[in-house]
Amino acid sequence: MIATGGLMDGRDIRASLAAGASAAALGTAFLVSTESGAPRAHKQAILSTVKDSTVITRAFSGRPARGLPNAFIQKLMSHEDAILPYPLQNALTRAMRAAAARQANPEFLSLWAGQGVARARSMPAAELVNCLVAEMAAIMPSK
Repeated sequence: MIATGGLMDGRDIRASLAAGASAAALGTAFLVSTESGAPRAHKQAILSTVKDSTVITRAFSGRPARGLPNAFIQKLMSHEDAILPYPLQNALTRAMRAAAARQANPEFLSLWAGQGVARARSMPAAELVNCLVAEMAAIMPSK
């Protein structure tokens, strides 16, 4: 079993392993890494989040996904029945999302993020991996 969802640091990984997982998969923790292809506005939105206030929405793609709330999601919250199914909604919002990324406008960009987003740390991916290993080692001494 691979643990996913809300894992942001070595303590989270260690807790997952202690609960019986064989491995852990981290997503949001790596979204703000130097190597991530996420738009700058997306990374900035994640790093400026002070609490885990994600929502599940179909607004951008037509499929449920967790992300940071923004103006576009708010506008469609009371119009869920008007959201097209995937891939139609995804195609419909593609140009808007691309323009928002070019303009660094987080209000019309899909800001995908998982639970634990407020604990994201910006650093190169290799440095994050080293940090996660060190955090786990501090909790779990080697055998």
